Amino acid sequence: MNFALTALFLPLASFAILGLVLPLRRSGIPAAIFSSLMAVGSLVASVLALMGRSAHGDAEIVSIPWLISEGQTIAEIGVRLDGISASMLVVVTLVATCVQIYSIGYLNEEPKGSLGRYYTWQSLFLFSMAALVLSPNVLILFLAWELVGLCSYLLIGFWWTKPSAAKAAVKAFWVTKFADMGILIALMILYAVTGGFGWDHHLEGGVAVAVAALLFVGVMGKSAQFPLHIWLPDAMEGPTPVSALLHAATMVAAGVFMIVRVFPLFEAAPSVLAVMAWVGATTAFLAACIAVVQNDIKKVLAYSTCSQLGYMVAALGTGEIMGGYLHLTTHAFFKALLFLGAGAAIHAVGSNNIYDMGGLRKKTPFSALLFIVGALALAGIPVFSGFFSKDLILEELHHAGLTGPLILCLAAATLTAFYMTRVILVAFFGKPSRHLEQHAAHAHEAPASMLLPMIVLGVLTVGSGFLAHWLAESWHEKYHFAITPVGITAFALAAAGIVFGVLRYGTRSMPAPMVLNPIRNLILAGPFDRFWTAAYRNGLLLVATVSGWVDRYVIDGLMNYIGWGTIQIGSKIRGLQTGRAPDYVFAVLAGTILLIAFGMLRS
Repeated sequence: MNFALTALFLPLASFAILGLVLPLRRSGIPAAIFSSLMAVGSLVASVLALMGRSAHGDAEIVSIPWLISEGQTIAEIGVRLDGISASMLVVVTLVATCVQIYSIGYLNEEPKGSLGRYYTWQSLFLFSMAALVLSPNVLILFLAWELVGLCSYLLIGFWWTKPSAAKAAVKAFWVTKFADMGILIALMILYAVTGGFGWDHHLEGGVAVAVAALLFVGVMGKSAQFPLHIWLPDAMEGPTPVSALLHAATMVAAGVFMIVRVFPLFEAAPSVLAVMAWVGATTAFLAACIAVVQNDIKKVLAYSTCSQLGYMVAALGTGEIMGGYLHLTTHAFFKALLFLGAGAAIHAVGSNNIYDMGGLRKKTPFSALLFIVGALALAGIPVFSGFFSKDLILEELHHAGLTGPLILCLAAATLTAFYMTRVILVAFFGKPSRHLEQHAAHAHEAPASMLLPMIVLGVLTVGSGFLAHWLAESWHEKYHFAITPVGITAFALAAAGIVFGVLRYGTRSMPAPMVLNPIRNLILAGPFDRFWTAAYRNGLLLVATVSGWVDRYVIDGLMNYIGWGTIQIGSKIRGLQTGRAPDYVFAVLAGTILLIAFGMLRS
């Protein structure tokens, strides 16, 4: 437990020191090195905490009373270390450490003050995620959840002078806050029914459904599930390392982690689990469709993240946590690798467009190789980590009898292999673009500070799938790998996606079928963004206008009228207060006579 507390408080100390010691924060690279060293220390402590967990089966909890009412403790603040939290803590600290080290090379041209500010927010982000992972109850989880949202707002809008970045940060903040209202209401219901905020309470009937459904609304916002996925692609306006952090093991993964953490509350509501399976599968398919037509390499990966999160949610909708949580773990490594590889490509050519990168493999051979490794894992190709977790998800859907979600996820697997083949062939193996030729003088391989984290993530991308059995034991779950018809089908479809991608974007590219053009135009038109924009303008703003009028003229008007009436009445009866004793004696005598007369009349 001491190691877990160390892993939690080192990034908090880093945030406090960088925030308070102005010369250090404004020093640039020294601030980056300091924050990165603290992140490394947090990673080492989290690994030691996980290794120490192997000898203990029960959860370790350290907490102190926080909210106390009439001698009873309503909520406690502290940490909970078990197999689920210990493994996720390692994933979070590892990815965050890799991102921070990578950022030293990627953002080395930033002004010193801006770089110090970046690492200050990075430290706070790591603390927030560690607190979320180690939370002992739903209330503390929600507090850390909100802090994660604040940090994501700050990091997405890091280049705040850029209008699109500022707008993207606000969009991410408000979409997730809208969804977080569901969690807030769920907390109220949970406390009203159980008198606490634990996730091990036994709920039944409508209460169980209400709590699980409201919690899932929050998950839909944080983990970008349809139709609340609209903020995630826009979040690419932040620096590429921030994108890697958000999409790999921190913000968007928080929703899936929360489902796993409070799964007893979801198990009591089978109908909500069924909805989760369909929402997740629909998100996986739709996001994959959108990724197919994106030319911005970061947006391809962003929609890919939406799709993979859909896989995780669909898997958890089967009532099993193994597939979804294993995919959360493996996805953290290969998606972080993909984003950092994309950042290396962007760093080389100064453009996000894959058609500006053609032939980049000759300029950045190591980055290209590592990107391909991440893409193969994402496509679910055997041996790579994504294969083990994605295959398990499909098996869980099959055994649960969820045929519709299974078909959608298989279709998404085909599209995933296709669009990643497209990115690789166009960006790394295509004909060198005119843009690349113009930037050939400075297009070069990423520096060591960027390559080293990518190599670490590349090794984990290949090898983490083989740790599935050990991870299952730490989660008190069972994992048995087997070659099944569903797995063979998934591999065949992924291979078909790769083959079609090669035929479409290879050296002898074939034209896209005409039937795809209307679909492509519809996707690029952004129907979901337009829907929410219309809902905001015609719905939310209208409600806000009416509410403002009622508040201003009805509620405030009533209060103001009562005050005005009181003043008028007071001014009228003020003359009765003469200050003369005979007048008061007369008033008392008259009042006494009236009371006697009233009493005689009633009798």
